[in-house]
Amino acid sequence: MAWTYALIGLAVGITIGFMISRFTVPGIKHQKSLKQDLEKSKYELEQYRQELVDHFATSATMLEALAKDFNKMYDHMASTSKELMPNLPEQDNPFSARLGEMTLSPELNKKVAHVKDEISKQPKDYANGATGLLKDDHRVDINAKKEDKIA
Repeated sequence: MAWTYALIGLAVGITIGFMISRFTVPGIKHQKSLKQDLEKSKYELEQYRQELVDHFATSATMLEALAKDFNKMYDHMASTSKELMPNLPEQDNPFSARLGEMTLSPELNKKVAHVKDEISKQPKDYANGATGLLKDDHRVDINAKKEDKIA
């Protein structure tokens, strides 16, 4: 029986000691406060990361739309520059480099093909035959003169 009283007294003493230490030691309150702040900070950080992921996903979608719109605008400018300025040399047309490699809608492809055909045609002021400006006899004479000078 003495052992029973001793064990009960030990249990009561441990409980009272634990209660006194909880209320008297200031570090425990500070520790609880820090733990709550840590949990709050972790939650806020996770929330911020999620907002950041959402922001970049939305930005990527907007950039894709912007790139598509830019390509559509550039293709439009390239095709209409050929239509509106058919006599402009290719080196002066800022859109000529990309005009050959771009992919257009079927309607615009027809327009571009028509413009390319118009550009590749012979100008209307060209003569339809020999004009007599350059004669073969003239070349023979020049060669004959060279041979006479050498001999």
